[in-house]
This record gives sequence, structure tokens and C-alpha cells, in this order.
Amino acid sequence: MPTFAVHYAYDDRSAERDALRPEHRAYLDQLAARGVALAFARYDDDGAPGALLVFQAPDAVAVEHLLAEDPFVIAGLVVSHDVRHWPAIGPWAS
Repeated sequence: MPTFAVHYAYDDRSAERDALRPEHRAYLDQLAARGVALAFARYDDDGAPGALLVFQAPDAVAVEHLLAEDPFVIAGLVVSHDVRHWPAIGPWAS
């Protein structure tokens, strides 16, 4: 199954993100349990707030559908995202 890397760019509402993070993580954990989300974490540096998520899905459209259900996206905390096909080499590669 193809692998996709997703970059999230967050807005500056960190308090709202912190409040909603348990629901956001529960959603991603559910996708991980299904083998769809392979990895996900926020960037932990001095750059712009955002995150990297890695999914396995049939195509980019399927990834977009998954993202549309993310509580952060629903709440408008993700100001932009980029879905890129990522032909990974290593343990995630099909």
C-alpha cells in the first residue's frame, strides 16, 4: 500500500490545541490500530508550529478523507496541510 507524508501547519492557538490534543491523539491512535497511521508527532523545535504524519492508504484522496475527520482539522487549528506520496524504503515499505 502506498505511503504518504503529511505536513500540518498549525495556527497560533496553542491553548486550543492543548485542550483538543487528547481527542486528536485518540483519533490518530485509532488509525494506528488499524494500520493506517504509521507515525505522527508535532514538531518540537523553534520553527513554525506544525506536525508530520505518515499514513498508508490507497491514494491521496483517501488520506484527505482521513484528515477531514481529524479533530484538529474540524476545529480549524490546521491552517494548511500538504499530502505527499512518499515511496518509503525500510520497514514501512510494502
